[in-house]
Amino acid sequence: MAHHLQASVPVNIHLTTSIEHEGEKEVFELMLSGEFQEKNGSFFLKYNEVQEEGTIQTVVKFSDQSAVILRSGAVNMRLPFHEKEQMNGSYTSPHGTLAMSTRTSKLLHSRAYNESRLEGRLQLDYHLLMQGTAVGSYTLDLLFKST
Repeated sequence: MAHHLQASVPVNIHLTTSIEHEGEKEVFELMLSGEFQEKNGSFFLKYNEVQEEGTIQTVVKFSDQSAVILRSGAVNMRLPFHEKEQMNGSYTSPHGTLAMSTRTSKLLHSRAYNESRLEGRLQLDYHLLMQGTAVGSYTLDLLFKST
């Protein structure tokens, strides 16, 4: 099996997000179906989230140094990550657009193919600021496996 996949591979995604803010910690877990694609040295995970506001299409693009989460549909969000750098993004909902920025302390990803099965992981640790105000420390752990 070629290790440079152009076609998308169906994957099961286990997404764990923990948020720490003012001494409180919340953990959210989602089990999703999506697809993984490798293109020009970047990796793409695509999945849909169904929320009260409607369906949100999410694309997570990542490479060695950076990542970006793009969401469109019920909300539009662009959240970029680059290790040790502050990056600016935005969040647009029917209520307006908010400026967001991330300071990423850890960005790790791995993937392995064994016997034509794909397994991978993306880990992000970051501080999130909204309109310049810190809203918490986030840890995102995204595990994916071909179905």
